[in-house]
Amino acid sequence: MTADRTILHVDMDAFFASVEQRDDPSLAGRPVLVGGRGGRGVVAAASYEARVFGCRSAMPMAEAQRRCPDAVVMPPSFERYESESRRIMDLIESVSPMVEPLSIDEAFVDVTGSRRLLGDGETIARLLRARIESKTGLTASIGVAPSKFVAKIASDLDKPDGLTVMDSDGLVEQLASLPIRRMWGIGPRTADRCAAAGIQTFGDLQRRSPEDLGDLLGNAAKRFHDLAHGRDDRPVVTDRIAKSIGHEQTFHQNIEDPSEVESVLLRHVERSAARLRRGGRMTRSVVVKVRDGSFATNTRSTTLDHPTDQTGMIWDAARSLFRSWPFRPVRLIGVSLARLDEEDTESLFGSGDDSASDRRRRLDAATDAIRDRFGGDSIGRTSASLSSRRTKERSEGADRPD
Repeated sequence: MTADRTILHVDMDAFFASVEQRDDPSLAGRPVLVGGRGGRGVVAAASYEARVFGCRSAMPMAEAQRRCPDAVVMPPSFERYESESRRIMDLIESVSPMVEPLSIDEAFVDVTGSRRLLGDGETIARLLRARIESKTGLTASIGVAPSKFVAKIASDLDKPDGLTVMDSDGLVEQLASLPIRRMWGIGPRTADRCAAAGIQTFGDLQRRSPEDLGDLLGNAAKRFHDLAHGRDDRPVVTDRIAKSIGHEQTFHQNIEDPSEVESVLLRHVERSAARLRRGGRMTRSVVVKVRDGSFATNTRSTTLDHPTDQTGMIWDAARSLFRSWPFRPVRLIGVSLARLDEEDTESLFGSGDDSASDRRRRLDAATDAIRDRFGGDSIGRTSASLSSRRTKERSEGADRPD
């Protein structure tokens, strides 16, 4: 492991619930559950006041309300959450450009190159926590460590509004007492098998050899053994070097209206395309992922005629892929952009309609600028508006003389 790295894991505290409490002062200090109220409603987030009663995310809402009858149930407002997420990611990038978003409310950031200017990892983490709270009114917990794996563990040890530093010196000893269930990839069944074999902590795993663990953990035995010692060489992967860029969303209830699903898909396309443009990259391949109510997952992909970073062109491809799928109530919808190029090769191929392409680029640039200044939900397209605009452009192109 590269011992001189400094990696932060930034994790917002009860993100959805905290946004609701911030925006409605009457909710401050009260147990709040974010999610659907229906019979199949699921908790998307529980405030720390609700967690005292055993409420947690992914729990059926009915069960959470039984545990905490006084909880206030708020419907999710994903547009606001996405807007706050964009502001938070911008603040994280203020301490280092080496940021790897993991979800809407957490990210890894490699601050190794920032230490000379901003101080050691703990100093940078304190600076970042203060900036997030000052600019958003929300709190974050941050773990500081020489690797991604340990940083993520550290961020969870002192929540909420916590800061935990785990240095290379004495790291194995620091990890030894942690329960095995805290390790990535160890689910409840594997944890039960480990417990039956006398392995309940990282220390228990440290004392076994990878060969001894083969029957229990299979091909992953060496990886788990390395993680138990804090060994993790994985780099922080930014959008500039990522092999793909994308977003997806799991709904707490099946969505039965195709137009509603398409609206969410469009929002994912917009965010993904904006990340492409920020990183100076283009995509050659669009992939749409759909999970239906029976939890069957389908992915469909298409290769574009030429690389692009234009929202409209990516949306055309994503919408066609989605509409080629026999619609059933949707549990998850996502899009990813693959085969990424850094060089602007689009001009080598030409679009056949330069004025229309220029208009789309100006629209994308204006939209990005407004969102950067006023937040992620300050402006947005609709699927209908994109469709009518592209139809109009094609008609204008047909009428234009050769």
